[in-house]
Amino acid sequence: MINPFDDTYFMKKAFQEAEAAFEKGEIPVGALIVVEDRVIARTHNLTELLNDVTAHAEMQAITSAANFLGGKYLNKCTLYVTLEPCQMCAGALYWSQISKIVYGASDEQRGFKTLGTKLHPKTEVVSGIMAEEASALMKRFFIEKRSLN
Repeated sequence: MINPFDDTYFMKKAFQEAEAAFEKGEIPVGALIVVEDRVIARTHNLTELLNDVTAHAEMQAITSAANFLGGKYLNKCTLYVTLEPCQMCAGALYWSQISKIVYGASDEQRGFKTLGTKLHPKTEVVSGIMAEEASALMKRFFIEKRSLN
């Protein structure tokens, strides 16, 4: 039997979070953390709302998942995020020992790959899931932002 809970299924849910961020005027990045096909954290960027440069979607998801699990390690979890994590988020993901990261669009300027940031050696990375949709939402956000200024 085919498992309906594949990477695309969960990335669609992360994309819904990115759309929620967009509607709030936040940079449209959405994230969720899943363990055994169960969503345990669902969030999006909150940097504007919280006036906090560290309030990226991934950081919010890590904190939420750790609180849910009652421990700091996410070694049986998967992070779904619409944009490639930055080096700050990648560093936090390293320390969380997350098992898998699935991201949509690459961030050619600030992404962890471009900046050479290391992840935990046991972390599996999958990229490009819904990349076009995530990239289009990001572009739309910045076009609208520039037209208001």
